[in-house]
Amino acid sequence: MAGYDYDLFVIGGGSGGVRAARVAAALGKRVGIAEEYRFGGTCVIRGCVPKKLYVYASQFPEHFADAAGYGWTVPEATFDWQTLVANKDREISRLEAIYKKNVEGSGGETFHSRAVIVDPHVIHLLGEDRTVTADQILIATGGRPAAHPALPGHEHCIFSNEAFDLKELPKAIMIEGGGYIAVEFANIFHGLGVDTTLVYRGKEILSRFDMDLRRTLHETMEKKGIKILCHSVTEWVRKRPDGRLDALLTSGKTLTVDQVMLAIGRIPNTENMGLEGIGIEMTPVGAIKVDDYSRTNIDNIWAIGDVTNRVQLTPVAIHEAMCFVETAFKDNPSAPDHDTIATAVFSQPEIGTVGLSEDEAVKRFADVEIYRASFRPMRHTLSGRDEKMLIKLVVDGASRKVLGAHILGPDAGEMAQLLGIPLKAGLTKDDFDRTMAVHPTAAEELVTMYKPTYRVTNGERI
Repeated sequence: MAGYDYDLFVIGGGSGGVRAARVAAALGKRVGIAEEYRFGGTCVIRGCVPKKLYVYASQFPEHFADAAGYGWTVPEATFDWQTLVANKDREISRLEAIYKKNVEGSGGETFHSRAVIVDPHVIHLLGEDRTVTADQILIATGGRPAAHPALPGHEHCIFSNEAFDLKELPKAIMIEGGGYIAVEFANIFHGLGVDTTLVYRGKEILSRFDMDLRRTLHETMEKKGIKILCHSVTEWVRKRPDGRLDALLTSGKTLTVDQVMLAIGRIPNTENMGLEGIGIEMTPVGAIKVDDYSRTNIDNIWAIGDVTNRVQLTPVAIHEAMCFVETAFKDNPSAPDHDTIATAVFSQPEIGTVGLSEDEAVKRFADVEIYRASFRPMRHTLSGRDEKMLIKLVVDGASRKVLGAHILGPDAGEMAQLLGIPLKAGLTKDDFDRTMAVHPTAAEELVTMYKPTYRVTNGERI
């Protein structure tokens, strides 16, 4: 390794790349990392973090309304979009500096430059017009919103990246997509007072989530005033003389809005990096193909995070980074564990889920028990808010192992994180049953549902 400039060179300064660079540098390795935009990547700069801040902002109208039931008189509130954007920018800049500082503080070298691999051990830094060499190369360039060039008028549309920094808050927006990004932004914009319409080609929002959660969230969003149009896609978008947009749907309906946002998936960032030139194998969707240990078909080149299109979640990229360091530098081959990953959708109400949905469990197991509770959470009793909470456990009837846990309601994401531990450990429904409840909480339902709501045996509901 002494013949190279670096023991490790990382391309991409997001959560996965920065973690790998920082940990490897702390081991005494000579580490360089290049990021062409801003350190922090999708999650910190244009994803999870700013999104959660906007979710908080959008929840205040309901908080103000609910306060009356608890004896509070709240004056008429006003909202300033520019203040939110400015405060968000300040926080993102703070986090960006921390990410960069953490690498440098561990002994790594950072570069603000696009990096192109010209040889399995050679990287060209375009921003500095120089070439460096490395023994090991890690690609962690993430992904970006999928474009829709086939859509006439696509140039008038925005994506999640632009939604954070609009010059002004639109009065009306149409969001196309039914995944978690589309659903979260629909709730954000609605909460900020925007007339919001969600358009989705499928029969129900949030595919791959438990159907009970999907239906209940759909109904709740519509009760709040969000319009959801399923079985529909956009045929064209046209700009009007007044600057607004017309969007024609396959249903024949035309929507007139201020913004059209496309949230139709994400694609890996693999273009113009020299990957084809050195023979890196790719998947059909343009992701980097890796083995169980995140190694590409070239022995000294690795890839982690969204660029591999395995599981597109920030904590997964960080986990893969730690496994990479163990494998590449600590002589401890470690394959990332992508099984039973807890996740959340920060809708309103939010979703927390871990493990198998009911539909998935029924396909894999002959006898499945479903424990289900739907109720108004205590926090809504005095406010009068007509909004239900849903808690559901999916259990293998033979082994009693808890296969899935699904929650819709306040703090569902926090609960999902904690539920991830017992489900990852393979605990049974009997373990849940002998756990004492914390009262009064919504989460106590998880350990007090003693009898199944129904069973599904060989595909038949009983």
